[in-house]
Amino acid sequence: MFVKRLCRSAFLSIKFWDGLCVGKQVGREFSHTTCTQTCKHQSSPIANTEKDARVFSSIPGPKPLPLVGNIWRYAIGQYSFDQLHTSGLKKYQQFGSIVREEILPGVNLLLLYRPEDIEHMYQVEGRYPSRRSHTALEFYRLQRPHIYNNGGLLPTNGPEWHRLRQALQRPLNMPENIRQYIPGIDTIAHEFAGLISASVKTAKTSPDFLEDLSKVFLEFLGLVTFDTRLGSLEKNLTTDSCPYKLIKAAGDTNNEILRTDNGLQLWRKWKTPSKNFAAGSQKTLLEVYLTSKDLDVKDVVTMVADMLLAGIDTSSYTMSFILYHLAKNPLSQEKIYLEVKQFLPKSNSVITSDILAQLKYLKAAVKESFRLNPISIGVGRILPEDASFSGYHCPKNTILVSQNQVSCRLKYYFKKPLQFIPERWIKGDPAYEKVHPYLVLPFGHGPRACIARRLAEQNLYILLARLVRQFRIEWHGAELDVRSKLINRPAVPLKFNFIERTDS
Repeated sequence: MFVKRLCRSAFLSIKFWDGLCVGKQVGREFSHTTCTQTCKHQSSPIANTEKDARVFSSIPGPKPLPLVGNIWRYAIGQYSFDQLHTSGLKKYQQFGSIVREEILPGVNLLLLYRPEDIEHMYQVEGRYPSRRSHTALEFYRLQRPHIYNNGGLLPTNGPEWHRLRQALQRPLNMPENIRQYIPGIDTIAHEFAGLISASVKTAKTSPDFLEDLSKVFLEFLGLVTFDTRLGSLEKNLTTDSCPYKLIKAAGDTNNEILRTDNGLQLWRKWKTPSKNFAAGSQKTLLEVYLTSKDLDVKDVVTMVADMLLAGIDTSSYTMSFILYHLAKNPLSQEKIYLEVKQFLPKSNSVITSDILAQLKYLKAAVKESFRLNPISIGVGRILPEDASFSGYHCPKNTILVSQNQVSCRLKYYFKKPLQFIPERWIKGDPAYEKVHPYLVLPFGHGPRACIARRLAEQNLYILLARLVRQFRIEWHGAELDVRSKLINRPAVPLKFNFIERTDS
């Protein structure tokens, strides 16, 4: 009963967007642009020191207009919030490897493309790395102190963020805590593969496989967070079911975060309408958090909501692009299959932590997919003190945004940047490349990196191993582009073909 109440509280926490977001989303989608160009402004590494630094106003970038800044460029379609990667590439091609964009009057974004600048961003982020994100979510929670102590781990900055982070990350940083979920996650993944097999045989496949991925990752989260099965994989889920509501709430929230962060934020000044919604041997995460002397129940409710908000869409979108790249590159898919088959001779063989540790090619393929299709354009930080980037002086409170997604598709940094080549990450392979460590950072870096990275990667590896072991996966559609909804989601419905392997 307590778990049901906690689940309901988490649902209500993330389902608040109807009416909160004022105005329609501006911008139209650009046609797909491949990022193969080497910018004519790209220069050799520049020391990030204050000595001889040029003034901030001299950093190249789109010229703002009085009263509206550069937001009008998104309104007319020159840039697009829906296509941040193509907009980022346009700015790189026009202005160079560092771009200043006054998005609204007095709100300066500094776009960083060089890995040296991205590295420096993390070096100067301070003890309490700050970012400008999930502002409406924070506003909503702070207005409800009877439910929440704070805005939660996602939007909170400063000492309160540090308190939450320190208390919440301890169990997630312990490998033995993460490994304890392998049997349960593997059971769910095996069940999911069985459902795919049944749907193929009956020709009743989903119109969009992303819906199926959202269900399985919610089921993973239910096991980890509540130590229970939520029933996400049951047939014919109704719109009144808890799994359906949680998936929809997380998706709706993630879809609105970007424009509530970057828009005029009228909800800060005027009350806007909103809808009412109805109601092992080691400790589980929920048990650890509930018994922690550093957390109370309201902290736990917020953390559960954040895990659901951050975990469903990010994982399902990530797996979408991994499967897409493997379907488009059957030789790489076959290498994963042969690797997995060594340790799983039958499709119902059990996955263990020792097996996961040996799936080197599978992990390289996941990293290569992260290079081509990271979960977001990059990482944002609010500069805590004056600093220099690429020889320019940047004042305190400048909003830094790394452009990893754009840089990872440039010839300047990668050979054959648009090709899916997992071997580039395997030492000793002829295709191995020595890559700057601050280019591919899908989980961020430093004290504010993704708190559940180990758990997220483990879930991805298990599900991918299960699917490739049992099926040959094909894609017959057009090239899969992304839409930016704070995080990158597939731009079109997923239409995979799953062909059962004969030795399964």
